[in-house]
Formats: sequence, structure tokens, C-alpha cells
Amino acid sequence: MSNSAAITGAGPALVAKLAKLGLYDDTDLLLHLPLRYEDETRITLIRDAIPGEEVQFELEVVSTEIAFRPRRQLLCHVRDNSGTLLLRFLNFYPSQQKALQPGAVLRAFGEVRGGFFGTELIHPRFHVLRGEEPLPQTLTPVYSTVAGVGQATLRKLIGSALKRATLDDTLPDALRASMPNKLQPFSASICALHLPPHAQSADEISIALQPYWQRICFDELLAQQLSLRRAYAARRTRGAPQLIAKNNLTKKLRAGLPFTLTKAQQKAWQEIADDLAQPYPMQRLLQGDVGSGKTIVAALAMLQAAENGYQAALMAPTEILAEQHYHKLRSWLDPLGLPIAWLSGSLKKKQKAEMAKLIATGDAMLVVGTHALIEDDVVFSMLGLTIVDEQHRFGVRQRLALKQKGGARRAVPGEPSPNRRGSESTLRAWGGNAAPHQLTMSATPIPRTLAMSYYADLDVSVLDELPPGRTPVVTKLLTEGKRDQVINRVRGACSAGRQAYWVCPLVEESETLQLKTAEETYAHLTTDMPDLRIGLVHGRLRGEQKAAVMAAFTRGEIQVLVATTVIEVGVDVPNASLMVIEHAERFGLAQLHQLRGRIGRGAAASVCILLYASPLSPAARQRLKVIYENADGFEIARRDLELRGPGEFIGARQSGMPLLRYATLDDPKMIDTVRETADLMLRDYPHHAERHLQRWMAGRENLLKA
Repeated sequence: MSNSAAITGAGPALVAKLAKLGLYDDTDLLLHLPLRYEDETRITLIRDAIPGEEVQFELEVVSTEIAFRPRRQLLCHVRDNSGTLLLRFLNFYPSQQKALQPGAVLRAFGEVRGGFFGTELIHPRFHVLRGEEPLPQTLTPVYSTVAGVGQATLRKLIGSALKRATLDDTLPDALRASMPNKLQPFSASICALHLPPHAQSADEISIALQPYWQRICFDELLAQQLSLRRAYAARRTRGAPQLIAKNNLTKKLRAGLPFTLTKAQQKAWQEIADDLAQPYPMQRLLQGDVGSGKTIVAALAMLQAAENGYQAALMAPTEILAEQHYHKLRSWLDPLGLPIAWLSGSLKKKQKAEMAKLIATGDAMLVVGTHALIEDDVVFSMLGLTIVDEQHRFGVRQRLALKQKGGARRAVPGEPSPNRRGSESTLRAWGGNAAPHQLTMSATPIPRTLAMSYYADLDVSVLDELPPGRTPVVTKLLTEGKRDQVINRVRGACSAGRQAYWVCPLVEESETLQLKTAEETYAHLTTDMPDLRIGLVHGRLRGEQKAAVMAAFTRGEIQVLVATTVIEVGVDVPNASLMVIEHAERFGLAQLHQLRGRIGRGAAASVCILLYASPLSPAARQRLKVIYENADGFEIARRDLELRGPGEFIGARQSGMPLLRYATLDDPKMIDTVRETADLMLRDYPHHAERHLQRWMAGRENLLKA
């Protein structure tokens, strides 16, 4: 967002509407590039019009009338010297009716259709000719807009901005000339895209404009990289507590584990341990497939903070996941004598107050919880490490709020107490102004090109192998018509001593409808399988109710758990070997993969049945094909990125990351070149880098703080 003066030629009302498009000055207007183009450079005769094509006619109005059946509409009969045509307006204004008087000569543009009364245009764009009017010499751009801002207004404002602007190149000439694929100048690219040349076909114009789009995409990716790299460097100038690996608690934990860390876990743990020992804040992403063992790595990091007299907090997006972490950490850490505080929104007021007191006094060195951790009345004594699990589920402000809980440090026995009113240097030495280290975790594997582009400000550790003992899950696709077969399969699994999940979808983004679906499914299954113990869990249950149901399922007292997507993450029941997902076509790939990861955690062969309703849309068919054919989360993530695009894949609006408007991430070579160029510019051409960021990222870099 730019902070400069309002756009020239726009009044206050228009300025407010343009702000909704993110348009505040000439630079914003110039970078508001067309969605597509319309060809108004030629006139088509009615007899030559092909249904389905968008063309322009020059027409004379023969008659105009208002029809009332089948609905109120304006019908305008027109002609040229080759035939007649009908213009149909289902919604119209009196001014349009007045303009379409018999004898008026129009230019009308729209898609040709075959109607009941012959060839017609529905809601064409038109204007009345007042004399000789030359045809445009270039294609007409069509821009994204909002209510109250017409295409003509945008074209006029952008045209004026093009005349006023100085389109200097922010890429140094030497850099641009040295690139393998020489980039077009910025000024030529902007002009060509707003004022494209006439072409014979859509394919021709696409080919002609490709080099100019390539330059724009390169510039946008470069701005993102410059911003992220600069944020990365800025973090390294800030102070953080040095959490040196003392290996007393971490060594005891590893010695008491009933399993051995995988090579990937050992490597990730060593990278994190080294980061924690630095005097600047760690900002690392730990990503791994479902079941790859991220929690034990997080536990080791928390212990390294505790060894140095600092608190560590782990925040998870759902109570089920947070509670799963809490119980797992307790099973590992109770033998070490380290108390763990538990904080969630479902705790009673008195319990919350007790936990908050333990956290504030520093008696609780390790804390696990939900969003309740970032409430104003939760104060940490000496927070040195924050861990955010399933980080893409939190907004940027939520992650930042947890990090901002960091501050003063607790005294380690044998060391003098810090002077809270001492000099700034003294406080900095004690960590009074230091930022805590931050580890974010994600079970949604991130494809390489996405990680290179969107996570350039983070260090990334990858868990790319599963611990031994995980059994492959067989995936089956069945239509809803085979529900009876599925019920028999569930009954058979439970008779053999196993347990099953039956997952209901989120319907039309409605929690209420989702609840209704889950309850109806629960009722039907209870009727169909009266011999089985069936439970129900969903997001509208109170925390203690959810906890009771999940505990009963974990103990084996419930054989079939009917659930919504609250079980997508954080549920670990090794005896559950069967999962049924209703209306699987309504789920995203990441959700399907996460849900499927709830089974296959024990020694028994596991099966995931995807029930779907026919007919499938092309997109749903693609998703189900991908999940059926692939078990590797990284491959699924790569295909998901292809299908959805980067913004939706990582929840860019929630994450606070600047969205890519024009660039895509399907060209690793370009991203490699962009990364190299960003490093060169920051090192050798800082002035050019600053100008480039001002052009593309003005006002948006604050999104990178969390």
C-alpha cells in the first residue's frame, strides 16, 4: 500500500473505491495489469459472426421494446447491411433505453449467441456513435475491478498514469544483460501489457506478450525475495538468548525413549540445537509428512531452553492437537521431573488462573496450549522458545503475539539476579529486550519451489523419512451406492478387535451444517450397527466433552468414532486401522492426506475408504486420483500446488505473506535466478534493491514480521 497523495483526477468517492483494489498512486495503477483483452480494432458483419465468439459490430437501431415474459427485459432490434441481430438486456437503466432509440448508430461488443429469435447479444457493451470515430489501434484491456469503478474509468486513469510516469528500470543493466534469458526493459513491458498491439488471434497475442509477462513475473518474484531476504538479515541483528546445548536433560530424554531417532530427526535436531545457541533469534520451519516424528524434535528443543533457565511454549491450533502434544510430552518428560503447564480455552476460570500463575512465576518451564497462550493475561517470566504447530492455521498476528510474549530471563542458580532497572546493555545481556527463538512446524509438506519462494526468510529442516513400524495405508475409492459394503467392512474390522473412524465433511463452509451431517451419520450408523459402541466428536462440543470422547476412543471403549475434521491432526490411536471419509470429493488434498495419516500407526494393515458422490467435477476427479495413487506427502503437496496455486496452498492471506498476483512457481530455474539476483542486488546494488522494493512492496513488508 502506498502512502502517497491521492490519484490525480480521482475524487474522494472514487479514491475510496480504488483503495479496495489496492490502488493508491500511479505506481499502483501501472502494476494493475489486465486480466485479458478484447478486440475492438475491427468490425464484424452480422452474417460473419460465429456463435461463442466475442466480436464488435457497428449497428443501426431498428426498434426497442420492453418485454415482460418470461421476465422484464429490454429488447433492441438492430441491423447492418448483412443482417439483423437482437440485443437483450435482462437488467437495464432508463438511460440505456433512451440511448437505444430507432435510427441510433451503435458500436456493440459481446459474445454472439443463438437465441429463440435468432442471433443475439446478451448485455453487450455499447456506445452511441456521434459521427466519425476511428477504431482503436490496440486491443482493449480488461482489468479486475470493484463495484462503482468501470472499465472505462480504469483505462482512463491508467492511461493518464502512463503519460505521467517515469518508468525507470530498477534492475541494473549489467545484471539484466548477464541473465541467460535476457529480460525485456520494464518500461516496454508495462506499456505493451496495458496497450498491446493488434493481433489476428488470441494465440498470437499470447505469444507476443509472453516476454513482457516474463519480465513482470520476474520482478514480482524478485521483490518478494528481496523483502524476505532483508527480513531474514534484519532478524539476525536482533538479540536472543543463547541457549547453549548442555545435553543433560536432552541426553536423559533420548536415553529413556522406547525408540531411536531416525537420521532425518537427528539431522533436524542438530540444526535446531545449533540455531538455539546463536545470539540472534532462530526462525526455522520444521516440515515433515504425517507421522514423521516432529513432536520429539520439538520436545528436545524445549528441553534445551529449559537447560538454560528459559521457558518454552508450544501452541497448537486445536484443543485435540494441543492436548495430544501435552500428554505425549508428559509421558516423555515426567520421568525427568519437569512439570508442564496446560492452558486452553476450555479450562475453568480458577484452573486458568492457577496455570497463568505458574507461567508468570516461571515455575512452569514448559507450556503447551491453544490460542489461550496469547491472551493478554498470560505473562511469561522468561520465554526463550516458541513453537507453533500447524503454523498455516494461525494468522500472522497470532504467531506474532506469541513471539511478543518473550522478554526477561529467570536466574540460573549460581548467577547474579538481573537488574530490571539497569542499563539497556545490562538488560540486553540478560535477554530483557531479546526476542525468543521460534520454531514453526507443519505436517503439510512444502514443494521445493514454494519453499524457495515463500520461505526465503526461514531456515527449513525436513523430516523426509518415517519412523520404523508405520504400516502403509491402502486407499480405496467407492461410490456412495456401496455404503452397505463399507458398513460390513467396518463391522468386520471391529469384530477383529480393531477400531475405525468415520469422517464427515465440512458442508458449504458451515459449522452448523457440518454438525447436522455428523449427528445424522452418527444416528444412522448407530441404527445400522447396534452391536458396536459408536462415539461422536465435533467442533461444537465443549472441551471436556471432546476430551472424554477421545479418551474413550483411545482406551478402546469406543469402536467407531464419527467425527468432523477436528481429528485431522493430533490424534494417535495405533489400534485404529480403518477410516471412512464421507463425500471425499469435498475435501482438499492436504486434508485427505492428513486424515489418512490418522491410521497406519500400528502393526495392523490399514485401509482408508474414500466415499464419493457422482458425478464428480473435473477438479474433484483430479484430487481423488492424486490421493489414490500417492502416499508420499511431498508428491501430494507438489500436485496440490499445481492444482491450487501458491496463495491458496499455504493460506497466504492467513499467513500474512504477500500474494503473488502474476508470477507462478512452476519454473524452478527462474526462481533460482531470482534468488541469485536478490542476493547480488542486496550486496552490490542496494540502491536498486530499495527502489525495486518501493515499486512492488511499498507498505507490505510489515506482513513479514511473524
